[in-house]
Amino acid sequence: MAATTPSKALLRSGICVAGTGVGALLAVAVSDLGKADQIASVTGAVLALAGLGLSLWAQFGRSGGVEAAGSRAVAAGGSIGVAVTGDGAQAPPAPPAMPAGGPTAAGPVTASGDRSVAAGGDIGSVSTGDA
Repeated sequence: MAATTPSKALLRSGICVAGTGVGALLAVAVSDLGKADQIASVTGAVLALAGLGLSLWAQFGRSGGVEAAGSRAVAAGGSIGVAVTGDGAQAPPAPPAMPAGGPTAAGPVTASGDRSVAAGGDIGSVSTGDA
């Protein structure tokens, strides 16, 4: 899966902050090694707490939501038997057999755009065109 633009920006800003911190610690270490040791200890403790908080937020704070954005868009966290979004289109008389207990998506399921369809599991039949 490709990284999105906001995640690249966060990664780059994190690298810049880390580089600046390392540079500052090296500058202090040249003049006073004892002071640099104290600063590094406090900074390490603060960053460890921040890392723990971010880990907990990533694990429990975000919803693995299902989102459909767009005219006649359909999104489902699990499997979809039949989805019909076209004008005058009709669903088949009997939906196709769906596998029981199939895997579902671990992350978010998003259908964006007109008549788009997304599912976290299997899709039996989709008709997005007009009849």
